[in-house]
Amino acid sequence: MFLQTDLETLLPYFDKLTAETKPLWGAMSAQRMVEHLTDTLLIAIGENPQALVIPEDKIPGMLRFLDSDKPMAKDIQVPFALPDTELRHEELELAVDEYVDIYLQFEEAYETNPELTHVHPYYGPLNHEQWTRLHSKHVTHHFTQFGLI
Repeated sequence: MFLQTDLETLLPYFDKLTAETKPLWGAMSAQRMVEHLTDTLLIAIGENPQALVIPEDKIPGMLRFLDSDKPMAKDIQVPFALPDTELRHEELELAVDEYVDIYLQFEEAYETNPELTHVHPYYGPLNHEQWTRLHSKHVTHHFTQFGLI
């Protein structure tokens, strides 16, 4: 139901994306979406630390959602992913290159330290398996948003 997160699976989808690709919903540009996916990987490796924004007693329910087959809501708004966030790169291809670099860092970080966890603002501390599951749901959500799947 959700895409695998390995680069071999994801790169062909990124190849379909152009700067002119419009979302089916929401206000993010294609490049902003790619940079947003990278931002989430940066949270997962501790390079973009975020505070928990939900009460701790809500974490078990959020983790049940993460483990479910339910997709992410279409028009979800989160404070760390605003559509008007300034772009880091001059063009989409550079944003995809950054994504690939950070994805490789993500895999290396958890391979080097299998016990590693980092806090997601809505799910709490996540380990590699949980981050991978979240990333799978997340890329599926955004690739659907941009009509790539």
